Amino acid sequence: MIGRLLSQAYVGAMRLLARAPLGVVRALGRGFGWVLYALAIPRRRVVHTNLKLCFPHLDERERRDLVKRNFLCFAQSWLDRSWLWHAPPDVVQGRLRLLGDDSVLRSSEPVIVFSPHFYGLDAGWMVLSGRIPRRWSGLYAEQSNKVLDQWLYEGRTRFGDPHLVSRTESTKSLAATLRAGGALCLLPDTNHGSAQAKFVPFYGTLAATATSLPRFARMGRARVVPVITRMTPSGYDVEIQPVWDDYPGGDDVADTALMNARLEGWINTMPEQYWWVAKRFKLRPRGEPPIY
Repeated sequence: MIGRLLSQAYVGAMRLLARAPLGVVRALGRGFGWVLYALAIPRRRVVHTNLKLCFPHLDERERRDLVKRNFLCFAQSWLDRSWLWHAPPDVVQGRLRLLGDDSVLRSSEPVIVFSPHFYGLDAGWMVLSGRIPRRWSGLYAEQSNKVLDQWLYEGRTRFGDPHLVSRTESTKSLAATLRAGGALCLLPDTNHGSAQAKFVPFYGTLAATATSLPRFARMGRARVVPVITRMTPSGYDVEIQPVWDDYPGGDDVADTALMNARLEGWINTMPEQYWWVAKRFKLRPRGEPPIY
């Protein structure tokens, strides 16, 4: 009962925060980030380990500074969900800028959006579902906290009429939707325990990675379009990248490795905004020692 009341109070606070100017939200997020950095010591070690593996050229001071900036971006993007999900639609859309050629996304052909785990991914989803007039589909992870689960679900279905499928459900309907000319948003640059994940290089270290991008692209005969979301002082830039006309190539492992290699190029432009708080290298090939 107490947990439910606290969750409801949290959602209420986010609704109130949605009325504040963006500068205030970001300032609060920055303060929240410093608190997390100071108190979330185990998670801070995870970020530090990830960055040490992926950016070995950084010295200790540079790496520590990047860890701090990563926590600040994480906290700011989390509080940004207040206005993304509760501010008036004109306020939301006024803070989101769509860049790039969206003609493929607006067509009637099957398309998969590759949306990597940058902290602004929810803003990117709001642009897709709110501005591109298609029935968007995607996967979501159910939360054990029912109040927060409902809040997350309602926020991510605010605009358009998106079709969200739980990761615990069968994904056959998504493949069928693609073949019928649907649009699917995937976040495959991780592993959610799928038996079909493969160990492929990520910044030179083998990482268990979902093979869903090439598999869905092949099953749905869909074109793959990366969409990268970048946090800016005025909100978010949602950048549509060129279509991957050479993808997939027919080998799921090679295609997943190629996905990671191309992702590294975007991460290098804003490493502080990537999801380093996750234990990206938690699963190891048989015989290798744990990293964390």
